[in-house]
Amino acid sequence: MESWAKDWLEEQRKAGKKCLEIKVRGDCHYVYNSTSIYDKKIKKGRKVSVYLGKLDKEYGFIPKGEKPKIGMKSVPRSITDYGNSMILHNMMKELKPLLEDNFPEHWQELYAMSIVRVNGHTPLKRIKDYWEDLYNIEGLKPNLNPSNLSKVLREVGLDRFGQNEIFSYLKTLDTQLVYDLSTCFSRSMNILQAEKGYNKDHIQVPQINFTLLCGLDSEMPTMIKSVPGSVRDISTLYKTIEELDISDKVLLLDRGFFSEDILNFLEEKHVKYVLPTKRNSHYYDTRIHLNEEFIYHDRLIKCGKRKLGERFLYLFEDQDLKLEEQKTIFKKKEEGKIDDEEHSLKQKRAGKFLIISNYDIGKKEMYELYKKRDHVEKLFDAYKTTLNADKLYLHDDESVYGHVFVAFLSLYLYCKLLKAIKKADINDKFSPTDILVKYRKVKMIEFNEVEVITEVPKKVRELDKVLQFNIFPTKNRS
Repeated sequence: MESWAKDWLEEQRKAGKKCLEIKVRGDCHYVYNSTSIYDKKIKKGRKVSVYLGKLDKEYGFIPKGEKPKIGMKSVPRSITDYGNSMILHNMMKELKPLLEDNFPEHWQELYAMSIVRVNGHTPLKRIKDYWEDLYNIEGLKPNLNPSNLSKVLREVGLDRFGQNEIFSYLKTLDTQLVYDLSTCFSRSMNILQAEKGYNKDHIQVPQINFTLLCGLDSEMPTMIKSVPGSVRDISTLYKTIEELDISDKVLLLDRGFFSEDILNFLEEKHVKYVLPTKRNSHYYDTRIHLNEEFIYHDRLIKCGKRKLGERFLYLFEDQDLKLEEQKTIFKKKEEGKIDDEEHSLKQKRAGKFLIISNYDIGKKEMYELYKKRDHVEKLFDAYKTTLNADKLYLHDDESVYGHVFVAFLSLYLYCKLLKAIKKADINDKFSPTDILVKYRKVKMIEFNEVEVITEVPKKVRELDKVLQFNIFPTKNRS
């Protein structure tokens, strides 16, 4: 039996038509209704086949007694991307009911934009074209005209309650969260949030700050929020904690957030925190014995721990990093860039970093927990790639809120696909974009009222087996 006939038979079975059988004689394919009846004479079941018609590759199914009619020729009505579309729709299943409940008027547009933008840079004017290239398994009918999308994003941007409902749900999936801040530049005069402020590149251009909360257990984004560019890192943290209750979570922060006020604030909110101190902090003067050691990524780490009131100090010394820093510090002294006192202090702290926390766990466990926070920086890179597509459309604060939220949904889908790749242990060979490009080779062709999936390449079928997506029909045997 040829592959096109197998695909036709599989589609008929999916549509609920049972007992169909295709018999091949030469190059011809004949369709039968095959059942089994009990024969009293032979005292066992006997197969009974009733001829229904002929199956033709060009004309499709031709019923018994009829001939192909003029105009009956099967001309593809549409050809859409099936493989990558099925992946994206499956990844969206968890968020779909949340969008339906919290954005009843606009959820289809949000759904479509989020799926289209997983691959990154897609301006509003191209959303409709990209969406129509995907197989619409959900049968959605979003209005994707650019003017309507701009209106939708402004209205969604104003609905902070709906956004927070989704963030609150995602928050329940993790016990450990990472908090970080990033920046996007904009010269729009109508965006009040775009203000000059501090950034690591020291660029004096109006900017918008974004706070991202990411789960360490799920490795998924939990919350995104935009704040004025002039607002300092510490102030954004205060507002985020007030808005989203995380009293039962462990919060990991960067040393840029370190201050006694932050420690006191988090303790008042009953939040468990993990926060590295600044290199000039007086906490380094506390005597802590480095009485244990372990290997982390082929690096020898010495460690110690000490309780200080209700807090704990975790001190780590990376032996490889210590040697590198000592060389650098010595060169600076020889060049006259630092004096003897500063040289002595820096040599003493070379290779060390100190974490202060109200979370009492093992020293190695704390080190590994903190190192996981690097994941959030990669998420920010992926997030800003998606958001940059909208720079031309960011005309006011409401638009900013809406675009930020849609980019967050796309990031969620991207991370979900990335998790599946990591689980299959092929992340050293494939990125989420690579997977979507591979699966895009499988198309859905619609002939008249029949849908047929094109042949699945061997490498794609093997990849699907490794990823355990199981989105392609099982091959029929003739």
